[in-house]
Amino acid sequence: MITRRLGTADVSAVGLGAMPLSIEDRPDRARAIATVHAALDAGITLIDTADSYHWHAGELGHNEELLAEALAARPGDGVLVATKGGRGRPGDGTWTVDGRPAHIRAACEGSLRRLRVPEIGLYQLHKPDPAVPWAESVGALRDLIDAGLVRAAGVSNVTRDQIREARDILGDSLVSVQNRFSPQHRDSLPELRLCDRLGIAFLPWSPLGGIARSALDGPGSAPPRTPFHEVAEERGTTPQQVCLAWHLAQSEHVIPIPGATRPESVRASAQATSLTLTQEELRRLDTFGS
Repeated sequence: MITRRLGTADVSAVGLGAMPLSIEDRPDRARAIATVHAALDAGITLIDTADSYHWHAGELGHNEELLAEALAARPGDGVLVATKGGRGRPGDGTWTVDGRPAHIRAACEGSLRRLRVPEIGLYQLHKPDPAVPWAESVGALRDLIDAGLVRAAGVSNVTRDQIREARDILGDSLVSVQNRFSPQHRDSLPELRLCDRLGIAFLPWSPLGGIARSALDGPGSAPPRTPFHEVAEERGTTPQQVCLAWHLAQSEHVIPIPGATRPESVRASAQATSLTLTQEELRRLDTFGS
């Protein structure tokens, strides 16, 4: 497993997005914990979660509690659990947003209890709240760092201007940006490039978007023939691994966090770090979705 820099920490170049372990169609608890353990065994040392990763009402923090249980069974140093605050799930499938400083402080304190840690290694604002000035929400992160509750901060679902403002407020304590970025969704490429210039880690969420068979295709349908599938066939690997290798080739600051619900899936994601794509292959992959 190769590593990349996230703030002052070295973490695995591919992380685990833990959300699928707790939301709709989640696996049973035993398989979910086995998936986390498989990630650790494969050398993954970055796990991304949030207090709002749950399915039903009344389950706030389901994913964080699951991770705390899984990690307690595998004690050891070197795993960075990055969590987020500022969103909610009423239990009807919708998402809410709350960027008030008082809410961010309370959310962080709840995450500390559920994760069973005295300090959160990376705490991220989940999404800007249009009803709250951005500087106030980011200032709440500054307060958490000053209080010793958070070691480093990140922002998610943001624009370049919001990244710059957060950087002005947080300085070097801003270590990551988490936006949607994938072969199908490249709208955040300008934000990725800005992170590259600033030396901030860019964590693409839903990094495999656009390469998997759509559920709308129906059973028995042929998989899509994208350049990712063609390169995978030529290299004797999977489109998912080619996609993650494509992410890693974008910048040394990119750390994709694919989700998983099965041990074999997370092991396959980890193996993508050993795949190096040629410039010709990268040019072919860049044509997809353009």
